[in-house]
Amino acid sequence: MTRDDVTRTITARRIELGLTWQSLADAIDRPVVWTTAALLGQHPIPRPEAEVLLEKLGLSSDLAPILGAVPVRGTDRDVVSQDPTIYRLYEALAVYGPALKELIHEQFGDGIMSAINFSVDIAKKPHPSGDRVVITLDGKFLAYDWVSAD
Repeated sequence: MTRDDVTRTITARRIELGLTWQSLADAIDRPVVWTTAALLGQHPIPRPEAEVLLEKLGLSSDLAPILGAVPVRGTDRDVVSQDPTIYRLYEALAVYGPALKELIHEQFGDGIMSAINFSVDIAKKPHPSGDRVVITLDGKFLAYDWVSAD
């Protein structure tokens, strides 16, 4: 069974059992965005946590090594997804990415925001014109360090 097969199985079982991503995250005491990304194949899940999740999903613990394998992250990076939600995230970065880049350089110096030493959160914010989606990206600032190899 491949990681993609396991992801499809997990997704189907979650829906079949009426489980929320939040309930799965709560079962292993992890943030919901991390847990969801991990179950969708973007993070390795440590075996003890994988076993808890598999049990909650009614799946065999034999799948734990697959969940613990280091994934190929962010597949199809050169293809902009046509899914409306994902596309709008691309659009937001296309519009605001250059401004965010300039502000990072102005406020922090020459460097980048890490997506490895990183966390992300999502929240729902009530608003009179309709609920708002609040996405927080929290990455460590990594200054460029220009050094010569020996």
